[in-house]
Amino acid sequence: MSEPVILVEKSGAVATVTLNRPSAMNALSRDLRRAIAETFEALEADDNIRVAILTGAGKAFCAGLDLKELGGDASAVGGSPDGSGGGVNSTIGDKDPVTSIGRFSGPVIGAINGVAITGGFELAIACDVLICSENARFADTHARVGILPGWGLSQKLSRAIGIYRAKELSLTGNFLSAQQANEWGLVNRVVPAEELLPTARKLADDMLSVVPQCLPAYKKLIDDGFAQDFGTALKTERQFSNAANKSVAPEEIAARREGIQNRGKQQTS
Repeated sequence: MSEPVILVEKSGAVATVTLNRPSAMNALSRDLRRAIAETFEALEADDNIRVAILTGAGKAFCAGLDLKELGGDASAVGGSPDGSGGGVNSTIGDKDPVTSIGRFSGPVIGAINGVAITGGFELAIACDVLICSENARFADTHARVGILPGWGLSQKLSRAIGIYRAKELSLTGNFLSAQQANEWGLVNRVVPAEELLPTARKLADDMLSVVPQCLPAYKKLIDDGFAQDFGTALKTERQFSNAANKSVAPEEIAARREGIQNRGKQQTS
């Protein structure tokens, strides 16, 4: 019996999703693409799961599309016979994992354990927070194989690290080290490999300690505003906050402030 292409471990309100094709550097076969999409659809439907962690088995996070599976059949990826994410989302009957990740209403923490190349890079930046091991590296090789991205990389990357740095990466196909990614603001932090998942789980626990309804609501507010111009985003914030804050009683705020003060003392001691 073959190994499942994706593993899901649930612990309390946290689901750890592991791409499980280590011998293929977790390359995105059709089965794996479908499994990622269906897994995040199932997690969104599970009221008990509020935070997800996405990582890869073995030495790679994800090396892009599975070249061996493609075998020169361009129709399998909507005209993209490479190792990228471009074109996959337009294929009839083929589920888009990046869109499904984006539809998960809770935070998705990317625990990037190794290389994230092109389609794998797009998976990584579909996450809300990126924690990298020292072994992580990123590369956008779309231009090197002669196609364009279709999962948002061309727009998300420039917004994350600035248009000049994004152009350098995408127009050369050069690799970006974990340390450089950290310096450029692409990732939240870099940790030793053995500390990657513990760090991601600690961050998930911190997220779960906020007021429960604020976790998905605040994520949505940030994402919706980020997709708008600044003036419209400010109006969006006012609309969100006016509607949400009316339901919060003053005594609830007072009680929570005491907990915040105690937490502050613990974090600075």
